[in-house]
Amino acid sequence: MSTEVVERAGRIVLPLALAQFIASYAASNMNVAISTIAHDLRTDVAGIQTTITLFTLTMAALMIPGSKLTDIIGRRRCFVIGLGIYGTGALLAAFAQGLPLLMIGYSLLEGVGSALLIPPIYILITVVFSDLKSRARWFGAVSGAAGLGSAAGPLIGGLITSFISWRASFLLQVLVVAGIALLALRITEPARTGPRPGFDVIGAVLSATGLFLLVFGILQTNRSGWGSPTVWLSIAAGIGVLAVFLVLGGRRERRGRTPLVSPSLLRNRTSNLGLVTQTVQWLVMQGAFFVISVFLQQQRGFSAIQTGLMLVPATVGVLTASALAPRMARRLPQRTLIRVGFTLTVVGLLLLVALVRADSAIWTFWPGLLFIGFGVGVMLTASVNLVQSAWPEEVQGDISGVSRSVSNLGSSLGVAIAGSVLVAAQSRGTPPFLSALTVIVVAGVLGWVAALLLPRTERRAPAEPSRATR
Repeated sequence: MSTEVVERAGRIVLPLALAQFIASYAASNMNVAISTIAHDLRTDVAGIQTTITLFTLTMAALMIPGSKLTDIIGRRRCFVIGLGIYGTGALLAAFAQGLPLLMIGYSLLEGVGSALLIPPIYILITVVFSDLKSRARWFGAVSGAAGLGSAAGPLIGGLITSFISWRASFLLQVLVVAGIALLALRITEPARTGPRPGFDVIGAVLSATGLFLLVFGILQTNRSGWGSPTVWLSIAAGIGVLAVFLVLGGRRERRGRTPLVSPSLLRNRTSNLGLVTQTVQWLVMQGAFFVISVFLQQQRGFSAIQTGLMLVPATVGVLTASALAPRMARRLPQRTLIRVGFTLTVVGLLLLVALVRADSAIWTFWPGLLFIGFGVGVMLTASVNLVQSAWPEEVQGDISGVSRSVSNLGSSLGVAIAGSVLVAAQSRGTPPFLSALTVIVVAGVLGWVAALLLPRTERRAPAEPSRATR
């Protein structure tokens, strides 16, 4: 690879990877500072947990509309606007003197900013790097940043909160986002071809409402359990609204108008199975990290910093896999990498089940966490590359929004399922840690089965999947 190509890639990929890191960091670092923030703002832990939940809901609800805006106002412009909104929210949160302003800054503005800045990250890499192997290299960098932000968020957040203040964590985000915005000014993207699409307002409202209800119902299982009628009513309502969204989108498409997301995106087997593997990957990673964190703090009495340090092997695994992603992409098909990733992850989970006990040595965590981190790192890059590469440039905005939404859904499912199993196991008197990990192992096996079903030939979808993209 020539120096010129590397420099060009650096101008584009560096700000994108940094932005993905800070977005993933924001979603994971708050958990270790809940008690501290609650005490400082004179509120309770439930209020801070609600704030974190609203951040997840806002991001999930607006990811698809935010992705569509990239086709209307431009990818780089949408990325920079998202950074601006995110940075404003972080600044407000840093100086919040009460729960309402924290919700406005963190839950609302950072959630909206994330929904605007995350989709362009993957779209830009797809449209700028046409070669599949080159694209895998830079997807590896971005996916590694995502995994690193999620895995290292508790450690970094714990260190900053313990030695400085939780407010310093938000101020750090402001500084990093400002630097990313300056770097983003150097990004060049291919000129748009064809007419600028319109914005489906009704579709945006329906998709946001449906995703909000679906994720809200899933997150409520942490408090109410899976047997609560409220949980299933919310989930059923969310699925119903999303079904109406797809039906109306198809009708709008048949009339020659551009829907928010074309239903034709659900007719590609490779893409669909890739989306399933993405959902399960994030479910397994976030669910495992949640279970381990709860176990370490409740059973072993670890502090926030100690808990974060225990997750370092997983972080090392993610970074190692991301560094090797370009070489692996040159030698192996994407579907093979996804299968290998799931295999390693399930092995890691089984090692935790076999070795870790309430009184076991610290080293018993390390092999399993290393396998999980490396396995997730391998398949995160491959599955994103698989899904995005299954479609032409004309629909990258649509598929990127769907891809980021299912990843967010997987994260929510991981925490919700793990939390509900822990609560149920405690009430029954069964070992919570082993029960929750066993459920996550089953989820990992299901993801592995989905990977086995991926077609042998990774075919690109037709260039014009619908009239709406012409």
